[in-house]
Amino acid sequence: MAEERRVTIPRVKLGSQGLEVSKLGFGCTGLSGIYKAPPPEEVSISIIKYAFSKGITFFDTSDAYGPHTNEILIGKALKHLPRGKIQLATKFGFVTSSDFKSTTINGSPEYVRASCEASLKRLGVDYIDLYYQHRVDTSIPIEETMGELKNLVKEGKIKYVGLSEASPDTIKRAHAVHPITAVQMEWSLWSRDIEEEIIPLCRDLGIAVVPYCPIGRGFFGGRGVVESLPADDKLNALVTCGLLAVVLEITSKVHGRKYREEQGVLFSNRKIGCKAWLYSRSACPWLGSQSRG
Repeated sequence: MAEERRVTIPRVKLGSQGLEVSKLGFGCTGLSGIYKAPPPEEVSISIIKYAFSKGITFFDTSDAYGPHTNEILIGKALKHLPRGKIQLATKFGFVTSSDFKSTTINGSPEYVRASCEASLKRLGVDYIDLYYQHRVDTSIPIEETMGELKNLVKEGKIKYVGLSEASPDTIKRAHAVHPITAVQMEWSLWSRDIEEEIIPLCRDLGIAVVPYCPIGRGFFGGRGVVESLPADDKLNALVTCGLLAVVLEITSKVHGRKYREEQGVLFSNRKIGCKAWLYSRSACPWLGSQSRG
């Protein structure tokens, strides 16, 4: 039997505040079911353990996933892994109504602290490595939100602070209160809006950009992925109605770039090609999966 090829995932400094992570992260969202039904708990835990065995140490979750159930799942998986070798990121900010029909955003200092305490309990950990504000609450000055996050850092409950989907002005104002380690934004071959302002700003401030959906929410996974979508997968409807082709065409025109030429990096293996495209831009993307393949 041929020996299994071992792939070494490099480690990188995330931002300029000292956080070191695996260059590829694992997004845990799908393990709680977003586009399709989640896998059984024991399967999800085995996937996380498998990812760690392959060199991935950077895991991303949120109190909004489930809501709450994803953090509980990750907490169970962490019991099988060495906590000191894991870089754990989670997020706060979304408030889901009791009937799960509406969502608001809360960035008040009181909510920041309550959310952090609740996440620590669900995850079963003493500290969170990277704590993101999932979305910015425009009704609360970012300085107030950051002030409470700064307090949590001083107390050792979180180590580093991040933002998600923040504007350039918000990033600058937040960074003036306490150093931002990472900004999480959607970034892929078809989502390029952040390249004009946010990417240069983050580089100037020493802030890492952590792209989510780096393979275009699965569409850049290649024909094999598209053709194997289960019937209950929400992405399947978009493919079968031809929306994918329309989106690709619109994206090509809107960005005004040689979009189709850039897809050359995808021909041999689209998923790897998308990661390589981001790696060439010094990004640290994360991918999700519901299987070990």
